[in-house]
Amino acid sequence: MVPAAVLLLSQNPSACGEQRSWLLLIDSPNTSSRYLHFAKGCLCLSFSTPFLQPPSTMVFDSPSSASWRRGIMSQSIASYFNKKPAEEKTTNTVINEASLGTPTSDMPENAVLGNNTTSDQEKKDGDEQQLDPMTSRIEGGVEYKSMVWWQAGMVMVAETISLGILSLPRAMATLGLVPGLILLVFLGAMASYSGYVIGQFKVRYPHIHSMGCAGEVLFGRWGGEILGWGQFLFYVFVMGSHILTFSIMMNAVTDHGACTILWMVVGTILSLIFTLPRTLKNLSYYSVASFISIIGAVLITMIGVSITKPGLRLVDGHETLSVRLWPQAGLTFHAGFLAVANMVFAYAGHVAFFTFISELKNPRDFPKALAFLQCSDISMYIITAVVVYYYAGDQVASPALDSASRVVKKVAYGIAIPTIVIAGVVNGHVGVKYLYVRMLRNHSEDLMHQKTWKSYSIWVAMCTASWLGAWVIAEAVPVFSDLLGLTSALFASWFTLGLSGMFWMKMNLMQQGRWWKVVPRGRWSFGKSLLLLVNMLNITVGAILCVVGLYASIYSMVQNGATNKPFSCANNAG
Repeated sequence: MVPAAVLLLSQNPSACGEQRSWLLLIDSPNTSSRYLHFAKGCLCLSFSTPFLQPPSTMVFDSPSSASWRRGIMSQSIASYFNKKPAEEKTTNTVINEASLGTPTSDMPENAVLGNNTTSDQEKKDGDEQQLDPMTSRIEGGVEYKSMVWWQAGMVMVAETISLGILSLPRAMATLGLVPGLILLVFLGAMASYSGYVIGQFKVRYPHIHSMGCAGEVLFGRWGGEILGWGQFLFYVFVMGSHILTFSIMMNAVTDHGACTILWMVVGTILSLIFTLPRTLKNLSYYSVASFISIIGAVLITMIGVSITKPGLRLVDGHETLSVRLWPQAGLTFHAGFLAVANMVFAYAGHVAFFTFISELKNPRDFPKALAFLQCSDISMYIITAVVVYYYAGDQVASPALDSASRVVKKVAYGIAIPTIVIAGVVNGHVGVKYLYVRMLRNHSEDLMHQKTWKSYSIWVAMCTASWLGAWVIAEAVPVFSDLLGLTSALFASWFTLGLSGMFWMKMNLMQQGRWWKVVPRGRWSFGKSLLLLVNMLNITVGAILCVVGLYASIYSMVQNGATNKPFSCANNAG
């Protein structure tokens, strides 16, 4: 018997591990059975199930045939992967629902409107485990999915909050107390929401492990390549900046007791050693020390400036602190934008969120870790920026440690050693993990989870090459600081704000895999419309920060020229 219609779909293997398969659906109006043949790699499975009774008359015209096959395929695939019989439904109902864009029983309204819960939670925990690349397929292998929520929260704090917090008082001095406080709270709220959307997106697409995988879901393979390598490049520059900060700290503590190149080599070796554990759970214990370290350094700085009061001025014979509620007179656009950008990038830890969620025992615990991070960074940023600016005044330095006395500066830098090292280590670990997973996730023997010399040697080699590259860039590039700013403007603005808005739209404005087929207006609530505006704002702010940030970075390169000499022993602590 010749089938009335045959639908064949094919996809190529993906570096991000999406379910790539061949699907063959044979429609025949003369039998009550529909046959779905599913082939995955070399494993071939087939089954026949009387999903639907054939209609008494079936005319295979273009609309009804396509709609009927689409409905059949949706039920068939759902039945196979959910391991339950598909619900009986008349063919006419399937045709009507598919033609009108109405979700079938296996594609409920919540799936279209972006709610992460479908009938039977859309993605069962077991299915998520199978799709997530961090789930081991071998017994006794490396257990990456081992963090509980507070450990993930500690790693997120270590990655996000570092000495960059001490640049916020300078930003507050530029913008004034009122605009500065409003911006810190507003940007913190935006960062919290965008982080929550990233968590939703991960639950919806469990195979995602990095921004590269997310880019592939949004824009296809080229989008995945651009975002994936952009993420890695961003991490390399962040790693280099931590090596540079380590050398500045050592020069400050030791009064330039050795060549700066030596300090940078020491910082690179230390960072490499702490990056060698393959799981984030091990880094979570270091992250506790990093959290205590940054709190101690900030407290020492605040106490130091409150005693010396470098912002004290004589006005009409009276001593007064030079604190302003509003921006400086004659504030230039360039200076104002840099102040706002410092505040935005203080929240820019989102690039690593997919990796953190992938190593949680239960990915649905991510909102707890996110709440821990956001409560910590928003409160610390506000307190530090206000207190240090209040006592240091308009002339507060960036970092604020330079406004404290020489002794306080040394003590604070000494206490900050763990956070300088560990914050760079967390970023380096996530950057290397992207390469590691990309290379090994589709390995036939699940090499990534093996406890063998070969699998660990690959990890060590990747860590060594990445830290060596970061050291060379930080040492050899004369305009490294400006390049770091350019990289942050190009990627961090999108990773933190812009892409999360696109993730929300992907989950909410798409039907049947097409951007242009949006949810019918009648099924939109006021809340959904409001969220659409919020996410459009995220995309807009991300785009503005990217464009203006690129301009500011290039302008700074042109104006400042080379800011340091390659491989120089000179004191860089100021």
